Amino acid sequence: MASRMTSSQFMLALPAAVRERVPPPLQKFKSATRGWLCQLYYRDPRLHYEVWNMGERRGLLEIGLHFESKDREVNEALLRGFFMHMIEVKVSLGAGWEAECWDKGWTKVYETVPYEPFGSVLLEKVAQRLARAMTILTPIWEDVWKR
Repeated sequence: MASRMTSSQFMLALPAAVRERVPPPLQKFKSATRGWLCQLYYRDPRLHYEVWNMGERRGLLEIGLHFESKDREVNEALLRGFFMHMIEVKVSLGAGWEAECWDKGWTKVYETVPYEPFGSVLLEKVAQRLARAMTILTPIWEDVWKR
């Protein structure tokens, strides 16, 4: 039987669940959680992978890579770099992945998935999806960052 969790419990459990599913070079991330989201990052916490509980009313969770630098030009340059790789991203991760400008000059590469009650089954699904995204997106991000 699947165990139930609150959003906070889910977000707190997510980093460990993802860490065991990514290759060793990607396991050294740090995390920050709030009751409604989990962020995983390597160097700059403003440039991070994120799972965001958009709420039952919206009926969605977002899984993505967020560029939230205070420098709008950094965010836009990273987004432009990802635009050139979106066919690869969609082939590897699914047609639902998008890249766009967002709030406050931020940008993101993300997908939304249907909201389900928080529990061990959803934790497995989301950890697997995020780990796969990190495995595909991190090399692209590193390549884009070098340019």
